Amino acid sequence: MTPDQSPPRVVAAACDGACSGNPGPGGWGSLLRFEDGSVQEFGAADPATTNNRMELKAALVLLECLKDLPCHPSLTIRTDSRYVIDGFSKWMVGWKRKGWRTASGSPVLNRELWEALDRARLPGVPFSYVKGHSGDPDNDRCDAIAVAFAKGGRPALAQANPKVGPVPGLSPSPVGAEPVLEPAPLALGQLLSRLELADRLAAGGYSLSLVELAQLVQVPMKQLAEKVTAWTWRDWRVLPNADGRWRLERDAAGSEPMIPGT
Repeated sequence: MTPDQSPPRVVAAACDGACSGNPGPGGWGSLLRFEDGSVQEFGAADPATTNNRMELKAALVLLECLKDLPCHPSLTIRTDSRYVIDGFSKWMVGWKRKGWRTASGSPVLNRELWEALDRARLPGVPFSYVKGHSGDPDNDRCDAIAVAFAKGGRPALAQANPKVGPVPGLSPSPVGAEPVLEPAPLALGQLLSRLELADRLAAGGYSLSLVELAQLVQVPMKQLAEKVTAWTWRDWRVLPNADGRWRLERDAAGSEPMIPGT
C-alpha cells in the first residue's frame, strides 16, 4: 500500500449512551473524526438495558475500531461518563484483583462489557472527560444519536470514510422503526452548536490545540498545519499563540455575539 492509499489518521473520537427509564429502551452513539476531514458514525439500540451499559457499549465499539486504524499521537476518546473513565482507568485493577468484586464484596455489574473493554485496551489512547450538553460538537452529536436510537428512531449516520469496515457485533437499527423528528436539519443544528461554542471560546480567551481547532472549524488538520498567521473563519479571527495553539477573536466586521436560545 502506498502512502496515498493508506487510511487517514483518526484525530478525534467521542461516544455517549442514553436510556429511557434506566432500565428501559436504550441507545448509544459513537464517532471517529479523521485527518482528512471525514467522519464515521456508529450507533444502535437495545430494547432493555441501562444507561451505563450503553455508555460502555459506545466506548467498546470505538476501541474495537481504533485497533486497526492509524491514530494521531494526541488522540483521546471523549466521553461525559465518569463511570466509563473511572472504571477503565482506576477501578478495574482492584476489581480484577478481587475476582471481579467491588470493595464491598458485591459482583461488578456489567462485567462482560468491562472485560471486553479491558481486552480492547489500546496503549496511549485514554478516555478524557467532557461535560455533557456543554456545546462540545462531537459529544452533542453522539448524544443525539444515542437518544434517537433509545426513542426507537433510525438516525442517519455519517459514512464518510469507506476505509472503516463494519464493526464486529454491531447490529443494524431496528427494522420498521420511525426516525426521530429533528427541530432543524441535522447539519444546521450541528453548525449552530459550533458557532455558539466559538462565541464562548472567544469570550473566555481560551486557546485550542490543532486537533480541537480542526473539530471546531471542520477543516482537515493537514490544511490547518500549513497556517502560521492569523486567518478568518466565519465571524472570527483565528490567531496563533506562541505555544503553537490558537485562539478565537470576534472579527470587527462580524455580527454581534449570539445568545443561545434566542
